[in-house]
Amino acid sequence: MTLDVQTLNQGLLAGTGVLLVAIMAVRASVGAGLPSLLLYLLIGVGLGEKGLGINFSDAELANALGFAALIVILAEGGLTTNWGEMRPVARMGLSLATLGVAVSVGIVAVVAHFALGMSWQLAVLLGALTSPTDAAAVFSVLRRVPLPRRISATLEAESGLNDAPTVVLVTLVSASGHHGAFGFVGEVVLELVIGVVGGLLVGFGGAWLMRRAALPSSGLYPLAVLSFSVLAYAATATVHGSGFAAVYVAALVLGNSDLPHRAATRSFAEGMAWLSQIGLFVMLGLLVSPSGFTWEVAGIAVVAVVVLTVVARPVSVLVSSVAQPMPLRELGFISWAGLRGAVPIVLATIPLSAGVVDATELFNIVFVLVVIDTLITAPTLPFVARVLKVASRSEPRDLEVEAAPLERIAADLLMVTISPKSLMHGVEVAELRLPKGSSVSLIVRDGTTLVPQLRTVLRRGDELLVVTPRKSREQTEQRLRAVSLGGRLAQWNAEDR
Repeated sequence: MTLDVQTLNQGLLAGTGVLLVAIMAVRASVGAGLPSLLLYLLIGVGLGEKGLGINFSDAELANALGFAALIVILAEGGLTTNWGEMRPVARMGLSLATLGVAVSVGIVAVVAHFALGMSWQLAVLLGALTSPTDAAAVFSVLRRVPLPRRISATLEAESGLNDAPTVVLVTLVSASGHHGAFGFVGEVVLELVIGVVGGLLVGFGGAWLMRRAALPSSGLYPLAVLSFSVLAYAATATVHGSGFAAVYVAALVLGNSDLPHRAATRSFAEGMAWLSQIGLFVMLGLLVSPSGFTWEVAGIAVVAVVVLTVVARPVSVLVSSVAQPMPLRELGFISWAGLRGAVPIVLATIPLSAGVVDATELFNIVFVLVVIDTLITAPTLPFVARVLKVASRSEPRDLEVEAAPLERIAADLLMVTISPKSLMHGVEVAELRLPKGSSVSLIVRDGTTLVPQLRTVLRRGDELLVVTPRKSREQTEQRLRAVSLGGRLAQWNAEDR
């Protein structure tokens, strides 16, 4: 097809129409307690060969586009993850992403081979494709459930870390190489190590450069940070390392570094991740052929869901807790909250593009499994949280802090927004007890500005302009967050996370 202006106009009309419908569908999905991915998948199926007649069957292109979308989604996950909250549960998250995945793959593979009659290659692939959890699916639902930070951070860490080992595993199994057991494990570990090292190098190198680059426009900072994250993937994948490990680690380092315009960067990354998710799910819906949804496929998917939910996931979570013990009720909720989303379906395009025997049937099984798992698990999460008594009272929201550099005086200007549930409401400016040299220079309230005095009382919705020496910025932010979470009685070094 020749690309001309008329074709471009038609493509933009159709594309923006689908995008706006998908964006509006987010509200419907939140009200139903379901991840929006289901609606996006249905949109894709509706546009496909059995709907409006758009024919899309290029598995290799779908695989490439799916990987590109996952890169952006993982970058957003790293950039928006608070390392201070993730660090206490990092051992559990890493254990779930490695040991937990291995246990889950093993259980599903054994059942698929002996009970469902699959070849060992397909059985292992089914286990590998359905074991990883998906950050977008998990947190689009968990936003409605007030959870202790320990649980939500564990799920976030797992979903961000488990993509990398699973991608390596699926790729190696699809290639049908003869590595031997030790060679196979060694190759997986080597790729992950290269990915982590590459991500750390690009992350710290990018942060060092960004702190010293006075870019002419604030809009360039988010673009540069996201570009560094993608660079980590590309550079590491080029030398046969795990690009997904690299992009997440690099984004995690960048997102938690002392960079200007961090809030704007995270908002930009979140918008790009939404765009990637919408495009990804619609494309995967187009790739599916409803004629392939036979009773046999549905039956295998149902068995796999039961095995995953009742056996594989609980056992993998329990075994993973060896690295970091947690109460059984919390482990039970983590087990139930292992939502699958885009990742299993995208990974299913790897054996499809590699020409693995019966890969099309495997893709359909995974597609149906994800839909069934989401319909069963997502709406019941609030109920399960209440039954297991892990739902907590709504905690005060953290502050929104935007930073801009003041290069000539080696200081930073922080714009702090007091959220509706922040305990900073009612606190006087003097009671903030900011570090020496830091001060609240201006308050924006109801569209008007006022110069604060020591006795000025802060209110919900206020926007504070805080000037702080660069060397005291971290301490200043910690103090502001402590007051937001603990009120005027918060200790100087309080970190109620």
